[in-house]
Amino acid sequence: MADAFCTDCKRNTEVVFDHSAGDTVCSECGLVLESHSIDETSEWRTFANESNDNDPVRVGGPTNPLLTDGSLSTVISKPNGTTGDFLSSSLGRWQNRGSNPERSLILAFNTIATMADRLGLVSTIKDRASEIYKKVEDQKSSRGRNQDAILAACLYIACRQEDKPRTVKEICSVANGATKKEIGRAKEYIVKLLEVEMGQSVEMGTIHAGDFLRRFCSNLGMNNQAVKAAQEAVQKSDEIDIRRNPISIAAAVIYIITQLSDEKKPLRDISLATGVAEGTIRNAYKDLFPHISKIIPASYAKEEDVKNLCSP
Repeated sequence: MADAFCTDCKRNTEVVFDHSAGDTVCSECGLVLESHSIDETSEWRTFANESNDNDPVRVGGPTNPLLTDGSLSTVISKPNGTTGDFLSSSLGRWQNRGSNPERSLILAFNTIATMADRLGLVSTIKDRASEIYKKVEDQKSSRGRNQDAILAACLYIACRQEDKPRTVKEICSVANGATKKEIGRAKEYIVKLLEVEMGQSVEMGTIHAGDFLRRFCSNLGMNNQAVKAAQEAVQKSDEIDIRRNPISIAAAVIYIITQLSDEKKPLRDISLATGVAEGTIRNAYKDLFPHISKIIPASYAKEEDVKNLCSP
């Protein structure tokens, strides 16, 4: 059973799902809250991989508009011990030996999907990254370059374009060995390539310190009050002319907020959680220090505590 709001009972009540009719019924008053709902689960449970039986599912994978055949081509499966093993195994070998120009594309899309999943990114970012890679691949000019760096750079650009930016260090952590420098070079190469193809500059969006703040705070296990104070401080810091990397600003604000709380975080922990060097955080803290009284919310810390912060 699950809970849902009943309009007759005027409160949340337990509901019963009638799968045969597709109805959701209130267990207390019997009101049908939803009718003819669609069951999106599979038709049946399948144990094809365990029992070596034929898979009873009657549909294939989703179509991919970035592939010529829409990923609807036929794949000959491996034999399963029945008659006709020789024929199916021979056909499978011939198919594998044959040239498939889109095999590298499929492999690249799978690699992008794996990296995105490891970073917890949504499907729209995966699709955008795959689309960017397809445009790069169509130019036939990326041969000889580090493909892992190219794929990672596509994912980085997609995150920026979808307003869900990730740091280069975060992308690097899932990039199969590509370094930050290689990803940076690949990004510049892709941007120039797309600008030539489109005839206009590539819009990548502006990054702000607030884009990274909540994720960094989550990595440090900060409480909600501290997170809200950090978000407000970051918003006020945007009004100050501090020419620093937004990621460094976010790390410095987190450092200030934690120093004003009962659960102080050492600079080393903040550096590990944000990916910003300790020296860079100190320099950003030095730039923010003259403005601390303006950016720290009065509801979070007393004026005396703010003044007692150690000077950089």
